[in-house]
Amino acid sequence: MQPGYPGQDPNNPQQPHDPYGQQPTSGQPYGQPQPDPYGQQQPYGAAPTYPNAGYPQPQGQQNTMGLVSMILGIVSIPMVCCFYLGIPIGIAAAITGHLGRQKAAQGLANNEGQAKAGFICGIIGAGLGILLIILFLVGISVPSV
Repeated sequence: MQPGYPGQDPNNPQQPHDPYGQQPTSGQPYGQPQPDPYGQQQPYGAAPTYPNAGYPQPQGQQNTMGLVSMILGIVSIPMVCCFYLGIPIGIAAAITGHLGRQKAAQGLANNEGQAKAGFICGIIGAGLGILLIILFLVGISVPSV
């Protein structure tokens, strides 16, 4: 038995086999500029760029209803205390939230979460406004003792 290293190639006893050695590469050393597949010149050491790299840009999305609904819904809650403006603002938020959720279900928008948040906040704002009006009317009609 010849002395050797574990994993040594028995056909070539002079050269030890290193399983963790240098792996084959594309022929370009690290840090060298890679050829750009689109023919654009890259500065030395810069990462290659590709068209539409990163997050995809939505094409034709109609996200206005969900955004408007969320804004109106959030505004409706504190506006309940200011001249009961929360009721009409909350109703508008609930309507636009419902329409925004329908658009998201049809695939025309991708912000169903915003529409849902606006719908819920709008209902809460309108409900609080109605509750305050009821409490105000009950408070007036109850005689003080």
